[in-house]
Amino acid sequence: MRYLLLALLVLYVVWRWRSAPAAGSKATRAATPAAPEVIDMVVCAHCGVHLPVTQALAVQARYFCSRAHQDAAGA
Repeated sequence: MRYLLLALLVLYVVWRWRSAPAAGSKATRAATPAAPEVIDMVVCAHCGVHLPVTQALAVQARYFCSRAHQDAAGA
């Protein structure tokens, strides 16, 4: 009976030893994607296209996608 318990203990230790590196390695972990950056979007007052606020031309609280659309709208 003592040898059976000793054999089970050895098997348990070997099983834990073999499974521990695989569970802790970075290769097996799923990479969590970074959260995307949120960018405010606006609508061109002339043609209705959506574009980032950083690329829009702002005139009198209206946004335009290009200088030509700004001129066409008379702003």
